[in-house]
Amino acid sequence: MISRRSLLKSVFAAALVAPAAALVAAPEAEAQGYYPPPPGAGMPPPPRPRRERLPPPRRGYVWVPGHWTWSARARRYVWVSGSWIVARPGWRYLPPTWVRRGGVWVFVPGRWAR
Repeated sequence: MISRRSLLKSVFAAALVAPAAALVAAPEAEAQGYYPPPPGAGMPPPPRPRRERLPPPRRGYVWVPGHWTWSARARRYVWVSGSWIVARPGWRYLPPTWVRRGGVWVFVPGRWAR
């Protein structure tokens, strides 16, 4: 049977040695930076917009023309057909477009402007 005194000695010794062992055995960490490519890097330029037949006007609605969007899953451009959205009185709609910024193609979604 282990005496209480010898058990406490063992626990105390382990408590003193464990932090020192961790400091000695810890390998030095090397900083390795990972810099993911910027969004849009490596993407080809978007295709020219498709010609869509403009539907007849609808009162209280604005036609949003179709546009290309990038599918990260398919790794290619995918066409989004045009659609109607509810008009906002006093505002004009700026359609979605692609612009080149810093050598990278960036999608600018459609938005309302005064």
